[in-house]
Amino acid sequence: METTSSTTTGAHASTSDRELVITRIFDAPRELVFKAWAEPERWVHWLGLRGCSGKVLQTARQPGDAYRYLMRDPEGGDHWLQGVFREFVEPERLVFTWGFANAQWQPTDPETIVTLTFEDVSGKTRLTLRHGVFETVSACELHRAGWNDSFDRVGEYLATVR
Repeated sequence: METTSSTTTGAHASTSDRELVITRIFDAPRELVFKAWAEPERWVHWLGLRGCSGKVLQTARQPGDAYRYLMRDPEGGDHWLQGVFREFVEPERLVFTWGFANAQWQPTDPETIVTLTFEDVSGKTRLTLRHGVFETVSACELHRAGWNDSFDRVGEYLATVR
């Protein structure tokens, strides 16, 4: 798999320094890669850092639909994630809001936007994730670690569902 990502860690970061961009090529057809991201019930197989487990609490299927997801980290800590699908162009593009919340679903950090594009590359899929704009470069870096781990896990998941 090919991976590229970019984020700058300067003290006075511009907006572009607080947006995460990751591109990876998956050895799977675009339609399958799209489904892994577009169907939140599939997220339980790959979303989060390695060792995390997940549970879908509310699923989304079209623009305007909200999702809610619970991640449990290896130490037993719970992390509630919520958002709304904004764009759903099968199998080319997904856009959704992203934000962590407390157990009562009150936001605990500013909402950000995740944009995913899926390109066919001779039967493989080039996936580009753009996520931001984060309040700080350090928040962006924390998400980079999580997304890179999730990308590794989604690649492993895709290999099992062909």
